[in-house]
Amino acid sequence: MEVNLKARLGTALIVLPLVLLLVGRGSARLFAALLFLLTLAALREYFLMVFPGRRREQLIGIFFGGLVSLAIFAPGWFEAGAALSLALVVCFSLSMFTAGPLEEKFIRLGWTLVGGLYLGLLLPHWVLLFRLPEGRAWVLFVLLVIVSGDSLAYFAGRRFGGKKLAPEISPGKTVAGAWGYMIGGLLAGLLLAGVLLPQLPRLEAAALALCLSALGQVGDLFESWIKRVFAVKDSGNLFPGHGGLLDRLDSLIFPAVFTAVYLKVFHP
Repeated sequence: MEVNLKARLGTALIVLPLVLLLVGRGSARLFAALLFLLTLAALREYFLMVFPGRRREQLIGIFFGGLVSLAIFAPGWFEAGAALSLALVVCFSLSMFTAGPLEEKFIRLGWTLVGGLYLGLLLPHWVLLFRLPEGRAWVLFVLLVIVSGDSLAYFAGRRFGGKKLAPEISPGKTVAGAWGYMIGGLLAGLLLAGVLLPQLPRLEAAALALCLSALGQVGDLFESWIKRVFAVKDSGNLFPGHGGLLDRLDSLIFPAVFTAVYLKVFHP
């Protein structure tokens, strides 16, 4: 077994049981508190990639993303729209007083907004999902569909290789791996629905699993796009064989947003 695969399996065997224990047994406050810390850590990784050596811009970005996320993590403290508006005013104001030419500062502001909204607004949707009726079951459903799809994609891509999925963004991903992701997510979704969400019709479970599997891959590609632009291989080295924290969270962000919105609309 190659070193990279051993590292991936070792990391998964340690991290996944802890996550399952947190979701299955942890309180809503503990879940929100830990996810807030993860959000701040992911924001830090993002801004270290985007603004290497520019500490002031990194701090502004982390502060902006953290302030945006408080609307979700601390309900009742801020109305969501007011919190976002305040965060934008603070971000716009501070960005004017960073170093560099005006055009360069404006470009950096754009990257700050992307990171703050991408992670500060979208990642906390896991907390919204957790707080819904049967939220624990839905969190486990989404999480395990993505993990199963990602795992089968890894082995399918290595076994079959072939045509690249999006070579300009992520040269290592293949069409075979994408099909493996969809199949793995679909099988996991059908199995998990019977165990975690028995009231969910099987056809709906299958459709959701396929949507989540597609969004997981799109989310993975989105983060790869950012890394490609800034010429970095991994967002960090926190997890051996997996890269940084953001490398592990990228495929989980879009599915969480979709599921939280889907349930609010179709299962209020």
